Amino acid sequence: MDQTKIQKGVPEAKDALNKFKYEVANEIGVPLKQGYNGDLTSAQNGYVGGYMVKKMIEAQEKQMAGK
Repeated sequence: MDQTKIQKGVPEAKDALNKFKYEVANEIGVPLKQGYNGDLTSAQNGYVGGYMVKKMIEAQEKQMAGK
């Protein structure tokens, strides 16, 4: 398959998701910073990603419920 034809997600949302990532990290106390974050554990990084997904699912459920 030609990799140049594969589009990843919604490119227009990249900046918003990046901002959301830092907001979530701050909220849960993970010291995520711009640039290199190799000093963070995989557990810390996974927690940020998992919490982002949790919050996105909650937002979508509220939208679907009309709230």
